[in-house]
Amino acid sequence: MANKQDVPVLEVDGLSVSFRMYDDTDNMLAQKNLQVISDLSMHVHAGEVLAVAGSSGSGKSLLASAILGILPENAAVGGAMRYQGQEMTPDSQRRLRGTEIALVPQSVSFLDPLMRVGAQVHGDGRAHIFRRLGLPEETVSCYPFQLSGGMARRVLVSTALITDAQLIIADEPTPGMSLDQALEALRFFRETADDGKAVILITHDIDLAFSFADRIAVFYAGMIVETARAEDFSTGADALRHPYTKALWRALPQNGFEPIAGFQPYAGSMPKGCPFAPRCSFRSPRCEQEIPPIRDLCEGEVRCFYAQPHQGKYA
Repeated sequence: MANKQDVPVLEVDGLSVSFRMYDDTDNMLAQKNLQVISDLSMHVHAGEVLAVAGSSGSGKSLLASAILGILPENAAVGGAMRYQGQEMTPDSQRRLRGTEIALVPQSVSFLDPLMRVGAQVHGDGRAHIFRRLGLPEETVSCYPFQLSGGMARRVLVSTALITDAQLIIADEPTPGMSLDQALEALRFFRETADDGKAVILITHDIDLAFSFADRIAVFYAGMIVETARAEDFSTGADALRHPYTKALWRALPQNGFEPIAGFQPYAGSMPKGCPFAPRCSFRSPRCEQEIPPIRDLCEGEVRCFYAQPHQGKYA
């Protein structure tokens, strides 16, 4: 577990990401900025697994790209990021990528199709990592096109685990794996954190996340709406703070499988106030006009005007 007195391995403060886009309006091209991440703050310490959970399209993968400095050229980034207490710049991001910060990318297309696996995953610990992840020895002689989707995914996980990076960002690392393989990969990340590194686990599978993470940051429409301890999810909906997080908990199969009415808003058509307000049964006129600030509550954080301590209801 992380020592809260330590300087975070990574600290993100007020991050915003937007993309310069062009609309064809009245037969004329008009430039606009599409805001996809807004006022995002988070941190992760050595010895900690921070899960970033939310539905597809909420902006989770863009967070990883922003941290690593690999967003496309039409992206504009605001806010500040610090690695080991030092301000991150484009130059420092280039130096940190692949050395101090390792990424498990979401797409298996990141594997070089012209190189054998052994040339892409090399180091003294390769045999041990491959055994743990259920990859046969002959995998090293294969090209990526010769691998199944699940095998390619496990090779990607290996590329990060074999490094000496102090921060691993795993972006949806388990799709295509069997349940046993996924659990073993997540156990490996947990052990890596227990050995003193920091892990950010980006996932849409909140059920798996709270089994291995220390804290969970819940993403919705480009914002973190709540950061909670993993044990809060085990306790139940009353221990959670934000209406969306509570709804996610109730949507899990073991908790009633209740669907969440409505849809997450698209970045180009965000409501004026709280992005969850159109779907929230507790909304007020204030929610429809103002975006709530993030605030501390019950050893976590929440972006809601009316969240109350462990009462499961709103004032």
